Amino acid sequence: MAYPEKLLANDEKVVEHLHPHWITLVPATLWFVVICAAAGVGIAYAPNSGTGQLVVVVLVIVVGLFLLSWLAFSPWIRWKTTHYVFTSHRVLIRRGVFRHTGRDISLQRISDVAFTQSLWDRMVKAGTLTIESAGEHGQETLEDIPRSDLMQQTLNRLIEEDSDRRARSAYGGGYPQQGPPQQGGYPQQGYPQTGQYPPTQQYPPNQPGYPPNQ
Repeated sequence: MAYPEKLLANDEKVVEHLHPHWITLVPATLWFVVICAAAGVGIAYAPNSGTGQLVVVVLVIVVGLFLLSWLAFSPWIRWKTTHYVFTSHRVLIRRGVFRHTGRDISLQRISDVAFTQSLWDRMVKAGTLTIESAGEHGQETLEDIPRSDLMQQTLNRLIEEDSDRRARSAYGGGYPQQGPPQQGGYPQQGYPQTGQYPPTQQYPPNQPGYPPNQ
């Protein structure tokens, strides 16, 4: 799913849109299977008829839904509503459903990007990405990032491209030229410009004995 375009500037492009690694959903999936299996067993061993059967079935359903919401559905919702977005201008972080939190980090304010991986992280291709930036909340830790090593390289590349873009913008779309100015620029002392010699003057001037007689 593409990130909402209304949050982006006119010349801003989404480079990476990430959720936490899928490995974070494995416990929730296992809990879903276990709770459903336990609910099925509870209903199967309920009394065959009467009020006891109704009470047991209702109790199993209520407890099962509570456990599913807590142990299975909540992790899935948190995963879906956690966004790590790398754009050509900044890093956007969004978390939460009822209590929504977010942070935007401009690429020019980022001073360092590091990643850490345990042995298990290397096996599943995940890791933790740490972003150091100037400001009151200087450090941001993104846990369970897919391909954290590649994301570190991607973010460093975006920082360099953003720096180059700002440098070009500061000089009107190009880098400052080196060396003496070209024709049409400001005259430089000691360098005669085109059209400065008198019309009758020749360069080099004719002098007696020039060219030498053969």
